[in-house]
Amino acid sequence: MNILCFGDSNTHGYNPKDTTRFEKNIRWTGILQNLLGEKDYVIEEGLSGRTTVFEDPINEGLCGLNYIVPCLMTHEPVDLLIIMLGTNDTKERFGANADVISLGLTRLIKKVKNTEVAFRNNKPNILIVAPLPIRPEIESVECGATMGKGCSEKSYKLIPLYKKVAEELGCHFFDPSPYAICSEYDYMHLSEEAHKILAYKLYEVINKIREY
Repeated sequence: MNILCFGDSNTHGYNPKDTTRFEKNIRWTGILQNLLGEKDYVIEEGLSGRTTVFEDPINEGLCGLNYIVPCLMTHEPVDLLIIMLGTNDTKERFGANADVISLGLTRLIKKVKNTEVAFRNNKPNILIVAPLPIRPEIESVECGATMGKGCSEKSYKLIPLYKKVAEELGCHFFDPSPYAICSEYDYMHLSEEAHKILAYKLYEVINKIREY
């Protein structure tokens, strides 16, 4: 399987401890590749700050909707697309509540489905991963100021909304929040341990999808 992982900084591998990038074998994508072995190909497409559909007025090129088609076509044939987005959509400057963010995900998924030519046998196969909720403690750290008020509350509300989107659009769904939490350094990025947990859980999910 060619597995395309489309996400934000938590797919890119941002290290909240020192703002660098985790090495390949620490990122969940790299661990997942090691677990799957050579028979599968895990493709990393993580970008810090990426949103589902919102244009960031401060940093350009972060709208997932604008890049998803060329991304899919670059890596075709895709057997499974994993989408883990939504954390950045909760930023106060976008003015979007959780329901609106889920509409953004819906629009993104529909665009993916209209690009069926990028998938093997023209059959879109999509796994929506709910982003780990931003912890309320984010208000106590520097990045909390730029994320703005309400980001944590909105992030928790995304989980059931994303599950509903997956059900309505015929996508697979996984919620990692029962197994891991965001780091204690900034309360919104994955720790090294969380990357490992996510990779092992997704390994299980992918094997179930393979049997599906």
